[in-house]
Amino acid sequence: MPQKSQQTAARDRYLSVAEVAEILGTTERFPRRLIEERRIEYKRFGRHVRIAASVLNAYIESCTVAPARRRQAA
Repeated sequence: MPQKSQQTAARDRYLSVAEVAEILGTTERFPRRLIEERRIEYKRFGRHVRIAASVLNAYIESCTVAPARRRQAA
C-alpha cells in the first residue's frame, strides 16, 4: 500500500508557471525566479516545469505575515 504522502502527491494538481503567476497575481517572471533561486519546490517533466498546488499553498502560507498587535495607550 502506498504511503499517505505518495497518495496525496498522486492526486495533487500540477500547475504551469502561467497558472502559478495567475494565482499569485504576478507576471510569469516571478514564479520563474522562485524556481531559478530554488525558493519553491517544483517538478520537471521533460522540458515542462510544474508546481504542485499543495507546494504553492505551503509557499503562500510561509509568506503570510500576521498583523502587528496595536499597543494600548497607558
